[in-house]
Amino acid sequence: MSDGQPPSRPLAQRNWLERLVHLLTGEPQDMDDLREILHEAQENHLLETDAFAMIDGVLQISKMRVRDIMVPRVQMVVAPHGAQLEEILPSVLESGHSRYPVIEDDRSQVVGILLAKDILCKVLQDKSFLVKDIMRPAFIVPESKRLNILLKELRTNGNHMAIVVDEYGQAAGLVTIEDILEQIVGDIEDEHDGHEDENYITQRNDHEYIVKALTPIGLFDEYFSTQLATDEYDTVGGFLVNQLEHMPEKGERLTVDNLRFEVIKADNRRVYLIKIKLLES
Repeated sequence: MSDGQPPSRPLAQRNWLERLVHLLTGEPQDMDDLREILHEAQENHLLETDAFAMIDGVLQISKMRVRDIMVPRVQMVVAPHGAQLEEILPSVLESGHSRYPVIEDDRSQVVGILLAKDILCKVLQDKSFLVKDIMRPAFIVPESKRLNILLKELRTNGNHMAIVVDEYGQAAGLVTIEDILEQIVGDIEDEHDGHEDENYITQRNDHEYIVKALTPIGLFDEYFSTQLATDEYDTVGGFLVNQLEHMPEKGERLTVDNLRFEVIKADNRRVYLIKIKLLES
């Protein structure tokens, strides 16, 4: 190296930096091109794996809809609006949630949100208080809203939970700010998160199901009358990895017989949730 000349960068680093400069100063590029550049940066050790996973998560939520991650209404822990506080205390203590949808006649009619801290304040004064006396307004969003927009709205208005409604205005489920953040940073577990081997498969409607990736493949076969089990994998997530021959990303699909698998929650380390759609034979 001659005197006065700056040290040259490795070729891989120069190529990546040149492409990034072109991306920022040249013609607008699509999202796939941006992800490819970031992926190359991660492979060349210019970007840590965890940092890449979070940046990729941020990019992904701009394409995802609320319906992709919502908790279906059949799984919601709810509080009847006419119930006394002492009636719902066992359910609150068992679930450990901080917020509960308040329903009127059934789960499709959410009329408010009940905060656990409000229950504690009032129940010490008078256990005969009704849920509807202390519930707060529900923040309502459509199934089609993009996650990045919802995240901004939740941060702006201070809400932590949104009730998701379908095209008919009925509650289809709920989504929390934690659910969105988990798309970026991965699972956020606390002392109340269950680890029981139950509720592996949840039916959303006549043709769609939400399946945990940790669902035993034998249980999946029994539920859907399939024959996917082999000695090469133990779970539905393992089946997908085996079939695709790589770690599946959010949005990837695989069709087997009359079932379409779609990954709806995953990071660069593992798959979490899969949507199953029954196709017409």
